Amino acid sequence: MRFCIRFCMCLSVLIPLSSFAAIEVHEFDNELDRKRYQSFIEEMRCPKCQNQNLAGTNSPIAVDLRRELEMMIKEGKSDKEIIDFMVERYGEFILYRPRLSSSTILLWSAPIILLLLGVMTLLLIVRKRRRIEADMGLSSEEKERLANLLSSSEDRFAVKKNNEAGSQEKVQ
Repeated sequence: MRFCIRFCMCLSVLIPLSSFAAIEVHEFDNELDRKRYQSFIEEMRCPKCQNQNLAGTNSPIAVDLRRELEMMIKEGKSDKEIIDFMVERYGEFILYRPRLSSSTILLWSAPIILLLLGVMTLLLIVRKRRRIEADMGLSSEEKERLANLLSSSEDRFAVKKNNEAGSQEKVQ
């Protein structure tokens, strides 16, 4: 019982420590620089977290990259210079939308290739079904026999319906 009380007291001491977490504040001279910064941290991937952008993680490397981005923007570097620096340092992986190059051509062309393969497969399936349906067509002899069967079954159905109607009238 005492252990439980002591444990709870220790936890209650540690919980407020999370409220002392640092909040990053980045001040820019103009709105355009702030928007550029926001765009960069949302478009660049954290090298450590891999599938989170720089805005969504507080890993130490992400904090350093955000600070580096802020300095580069304040120094007046262009978007191309910033992207080239980041790619040179961390590779194409840092970009959510990698640039078109010989190493990423398959990545960019894969959706088009898959779409074309899907359309071609669909066309082949439709063509094959039409051919099968055409091969399964009835000869004139078979069509005549089918028409005779259908007309005789319709006649039987009509006679049966008339008989049922007549028997219902007699009952009433």
